[in-house]
Amino acid sequence: MLFSVTVLVPPANTAHAYSSSKANSIIATAKRYMGTPYDFGAPSGSTRAFDCSSFTQFVYAKYGVKLPRTSQQQSRAGSFVSKANLKPGDLVFFYSPIHHVAIYIGNGKILHTYGAPGVTISNMNSSFWKSKYKTARRVL
Repeated sequence: MLFSVTVLVPPANTAHAYSSSKANSIIATAKRYMGTPYDFGAPSGSTRAFDCSSFTQFVYAKYGVKLPRTSQQQSRAGSFVSKANLKPGDLVFFYSPIHHVAIYIGNGKILHTYGAPGVTISNMNSSFWKSKYKTARRVL
């Protein structure tokens, strides 16, 4: 007696393509705020100034991703991702205890806001940011 078995395999990279698309949209939106001033404790939803976590919260919310208000709270959202497996759109966190969050945009670059530059792009592999790196989360 012979049995036939049909195995249904979902199309490759279906979930990844969606996340990639959303990540690209989030990054494009975030880049529109380049140079927006930094203000610690900036209110949620304001676009006149951001602090690091109000920036990530604002940009991700535009794409239906609800994040808590502070970087420390955001560091518990989504799922852990190792530094070696970062993908654009992942959130990266710095300092111990955590008090800075940035958007990973690929090729070792982060999009974030702090101090005088306001919203800017930095190299997370620079000696400064590399020494402050703590963890990362995937929220897409």
